[in-house]
Amino acid sequence: MTSPHDDAPRPPSWAAPAGQGAPPPETVPQPGPPTPPPTPPSGWGQQPSGGYGSWGPAAPPPPGLAWRPQALQPGIIPLRPLGMGEIYDGAFRAVRANPRVMFGLAALVVTVAVIIESVIQWYIKGILTPQLTELSVDLDPSGQMGFAEQVGSSIGLLVATPVTVFATTILTGLLIVSVSRSVLGQVATVGEVLRSWRVWLVVGFTFLSGAVILTAIALLVTGVTLLAVADQVALAVLVGIGGSLAFVVAAVWFTTRTLLVPPALMLEGKKFWPTIARAWRLTRRTFWRLFGIYLVTTILAAIIAQIIVFPATLIAQLVLRDPTATSFGSFVVIGIANIIASTLSTTFVSAVVALLYIDVRMRREGLDVELARAAETTA
Repeated sequence: MTSPHDDAPRPPSWAAPAGQGAPPPETVPQPGPPTPPPTPPSGWGQQPSGGYGSWGPAAPPPPGLAWRPQALQPGIIPLRPLGMGEIYDGAFRAVRANPRVMFGLAALVVTVAVIIESVIQWYIKGILTPQLTELSVDLDPSGQMGFAEQVGSSIGLLVATPVTVFATTILTGLLIVSVSRSVLGQVATVGEVLRSWRVWLVVGFTFLSGAVILTAIALLVTGVTLLAVADQVALAVLVGIGGSLAFVVAAVWFTTRTLLVPPALMLEGKKFWPTIARAWRLTRRTFWRLFGIYLVTTILAAIIAQIIVFPATLIAQLVLRDPTATSFGSFVVIGIANIIASTLSTTFVSAVVALLYIDVRMRREGLDVELARAAETTA
């Protein structure tokens, strides 16, 4: 999938065929051919060079109705601008079109990541629990609340989080390749997907973005702490609340504006920084649409994950009689649930992001024409 040339001529609009000349004055009009339909408005449905209109209906439309060529659909989506429902439908179709990659490879990567994360979490919990038990004597004298185990497990999970982020980032990049091939009706093999070295550019961008976010958090915490140490408690509270709200708004804006960077890095074959700048430009004038669809997608993915993880937590607490869910058996049960939930949610979100990128380019750059030509070539 390549970017269209910037200097490519714009496709001409449909033009109505030339009608018969008007009869001369004082001449009785003779029966002639029917009046041709009016010229449709410019925009979607124009006929680009290369015979795009040949895929439209063979019969002419009734008089007075605008005619649009039928969208070609060689794969999981029609090659035209998509609605939100079509994007979600395409995401599910992408899994059915290539389950070996979209589910098999995803499950393998997530399983390895969750195992490593659980081992790190369990190890750090074992180190910190005795020390936290001594510090939490006043809060939990008998230890029945499991305060030390819960805090130690939470700290271990926080330390192990980069493992999951790293694995999820790699998986997202690899799945984007599979989705892009499914758009053309092709099936990418596991070997072809794993040879996509550009996934490391996605990893680099993810960690750079994380560094920017962590730097902003560190600056905010440092400012609030310095104000509190200087006995400016009211100002510290004000800066903390205002800064937190500003941080949330800035994080949402930054995430939305960089949403198309991973698929652009995976599919366009250009250098790192020019691709980031180009993906940033693609989100102009489409911010709210991207934000809305991505927000709904994230909420749906979180709901799917909780539907799977919450029952596993109840099983660990009630069946295994582990109220804190920090025993080895609980780690195994919850870990399996996390593998299933992460596989489903990561696959769904990755497919939606890939289709959003393709949809934006079809709307902005006429990528549907290039994809149609590519589909004809490979057919």
